[in-house]
Amino acid sequence: MKFTAILCVCLVLAGCFGLVAREDERTTSFDKEVAEALPGASFSPGGDRSDTHVETGAVDSATGCALHYRLYRPTTPRTEDLVVLGHGFLRSQERMVDLAQTLAEEGIPTVTLDFCNARFWDGRHVRNGLDMIRVADALSANQVVYAGFSAGGLAALVAGRNDPRTLGVVALDLVDAGRLGKGMAAGLDRPLIGLVGDPSPCNAENNGLAVFSATDRAVVERVTGAEHCDFESPTDWLCRLVCKRDASDAASPRRDIIAAATEAVVSLVEAPLEGKQADRWAGG
Repeated sequence: MKFTAILCVCLVLAGCFGLVAREDERTTSFDKEVAEALPGASFSPGGDRSDTHVETGAVDSATGCALHYRLYRPTTPRTEDLVVLGHGFLRSQERMVDLAQTLAEEGIPTVTLDFCNARFWDGRHVRNGLDMIRVADALSANQVVYAGFSAGGLAALVAGRNDPRTLGVVALDLVDAGRLGKGMAAGLDRPLIGLVGDPSPCNAENNGLAVFSATDRAVVERVTGAEHCDFESPTDWLCRLVCKRDASDAASPRRDIIAAATEAVVSLVEAPLEGKQADRWAGG
């Protein structure tokens, strides 16, 4: 009864990020989509924040809708590699600002985007992955780390599996849909780093763990006590209403998650130069 009640709230408020997905959105439909044409991009300057410069832009998805994005460009870059960072199901890039800013402060160019193809009844995870590649193309990236939260982690895995520029994938409390993630992970020839929280209806009872088990390139770190909302920052009342347990905000491991995700990304962008990953992530 408790699961049913929470699920109903998720459906009404569109606040749970990985529980709505079409079973027919599988690898079999991907090959057709990946061949679609990718049109041109437009750019405009954004505001300065801390020691980064934020640029806004838009690029058309192959479906015709506009993918609005923000590029967090470091003042002093440590790498030219790009991180493409995806948000959760029916969320927005506003929910990934803190991680994007932290990565940029570490000298790593990072772009967030608003997925424009997802619908309440259809997550369009394959299309979202293609759109992450589209944004990387628009920014002329040479090497890319794809990262994302919840369904955005699933989209990042789709992108990483199908972009030869991929250095690796970082997934934050990933939620699978229709076994798409397992299929993508099984064919991934790059590192897959996963941070996972406690099982709950909002992360489909940790169904992302089966995704990591599908490849010997995966390394998983459990964040004990973390709930789904802790993996986006800043979160909002909607996520707290649907997914939050009784723990206080002061007890949230959100900052630890951002630090761990940043370390994971750093290990991927530095690995090609040093010939190895940081010890923490070297198990994959």
